[in-house]
Amino acid sequence: MLNTAAVLRTLTATGGPPSWFMNSIAFWGWVMLGIMCIGGFFMFRKFLKVLPKADGKSKLDWQNYWVERSRPLWTEDSKAFLGELVMPVPGPFRDIAKHSIAAEIGKIAVESGASEVTRDHVIKGYIVATPKRDYKFLMTFLHKKGIDYAPYQHLINK
Repeated sequence: MLNTAAVLRTLTATGGPPSWFMNSIAFWGWVMLGIMCIGGFFMFRKFLKVLPKADGKSKLDWQNYWVERSRPLWTEDSKAFLGELVMPVPGPFRDIAKHSIAAEIGKIAVESGASEVTRDHVIKGYIVATPKRDYKFLMTFLHKKGIDYAPYQHLINK
């Protein structure tokens, strides 16, 4: 059994816990606060995607709509090509990236009236769905894969 009075007398007699211990508690407190802030930022971004826009549907609703609408148009070749294009995306984010890119590809294919999703649709959708900050990496990746992106240069220069 622990005698709390004796422990308190010892701590007050020695001047409290050592400073290295208190500094480590403060350090890990700041680390935990920083990690919670970073997590909160990403949760807030996800929350903004779920909010409905002026038309009553959220960004995620529209992504699901275009994926479902274009599902019969996808061939095994186009699915494999999309899988090849999203390989540089880190594993935990790959499914989400694949879904959002597939939504853009499906939108392009359906609006063009195509009977199936072609490599052309996949490349266009991949370029359109890629954020502008990643265009340099996108062009390097397409060049490395031997894909001629010259016909799509107008999409990159938007």
